[in-house]
Amino acid sequence: MNRQSSEKIIAVIMVLLLWSVTVFAGDANSMRVKRRTVIQDVGLSTPESVEYYPDEDIYLVTNINGSPFAADGNGFVSKIKPDGQIVNLKWLDGTKEGITLNAPKGAAIQDNLLYIADINQVQIFELPSGKQKTSVTIEGSTFLNGITPGKGNYIYVTDSGFNEGFKPSGSDAVFQVWPDGKYKAIAQGKELGNPNGIFWDGTKLLVVTFGTGKLLGLDTDGKMDSMPSPPQGGLDGILQLKNGDVLVSSWNGAAIYQMSNGKNFTVLADSLDAPADIGFDTKRNTVLTPLFKENKVVLIQLSQ
Repeated sequence: MNRQSSEKIIAVIMVLLLWSVTVFAGDANSMRVKRRTVIQDVGLSTPESVEYYPDEDIYLVTNINGSPFAADGNGFVSKIKPDGQIVNLKWLDGTKEGITLNAPKGAAIQDNLLYIADINQVQIFELPSGKQKTSVTIEGSTFLNGITPGKGNYIYVTDSGFNEGFKPSGSDAVFQVWPDGKYKAIAQGKELGNPNGIFWDGTKLLVVTFGTGKLLGLDTDGKMDSMPSPPQGGLDGILQLKNGDVLVSSWNGAAIYQMSNGKNFTVLADSLDAPADIGFDTKRNTVLTPLFKENKVVLIQLSQ
């Protein structure tokens, strides 16, 4: 073997080594997933949101149970143990007297109250009893969807601006809602791009859009700042981890994306058909992922 041939072989080996290191670095975030557990065949019906209730160490799952546009009074909320065992499939049942649940979507807990987005209303229930406190109708809204606790005794809720068949209604908005039934719009307009998931990070609202596939920063006066966009759109749920990383669920990507350092998105978990409004089990470091079309909940435990 002559010197020129040796140099070529060494060059090829160096390229292969560099490629392997690059691939490993790109896949590093996938190592964060320690275990997947699938909860299925337990009676869930179009699950849209999973909220961790630490006081009872339980998962609360909202079930649309039919059309997400229909005020049919048959929505329900399930109580499920972290091991997947059903405690009460219809703990809150829209068919029961004294409970209004039509097509429940996003859910959030604030000051021992459970808030649920439901077409054009926010349903509010007392915890731990489950007794309905009130039902807040937001005039002009058409598809209330994501909810997050605020820094006070209120929540924020998005209106994705859809009519039957997911046709744009033009009601895209973000509202602030108080437990006494008062509410106000803090942002409205088509530039919101069918806002869906929402999360208060302590300084601003992080909002993902289903229609335009963007991640937006929104202050409490409604001023919007564009942020890095995930690889694919159809964005639904959003949450932030303690280390500052942001997780976003994407229907188009069938994935949960992870944004680190405020700029770089990687795939945390894939092969998730229509991942909806994600929650987080702080005790087990687990992402709670409802699969809208498959009547499943996927528990994605993180290793670090």
